Amino acid sequence: MDKNSAIKLIQDVFQNPFNHEHFITFSKNLFNFLDTERNFIYRGNFIPDAYKPYIHTLERVGKYEDSEDNKIDVLIVHLKKEHSIEHARTMQRNFIAWYLSGSRGGELKRRRTGGFSYR
Repeated sequence: MDKNSAIKLIQDVFQNPFNHEHFITFSKNLFNFLDTERNFIYRGNFIPDAYKPYIHTLERVGKYEDSEDNKIDVLIVHLKKEHSIEHARTMQRNFIAWYLSGSRGGELKRRRTGGFSYR
């Protein structure tokens, strides 16, 4: 991707309302190779009861693995309308902690400085 295309893509993603396709294109370019083979969407009964009032869907759009075997899930979480920004941040943090704990039969993730990775 040339410099002007990269600048336009970044502007499209971060200076406009969320666009699913722009975000996926950005993610694929950011990570060079994004494994999109085993993506999924959680909704309805797959969302824990504690988060149902706040989370509409959780979608994994890809998975990245670097040369040192560090793995990153690229997620899109669609929120329902929130009352308070601070409450929304806390709820989002707790929801991602639930996801990283190996929920729904996934692999347990562990926290590393600067982010999370798989175990």
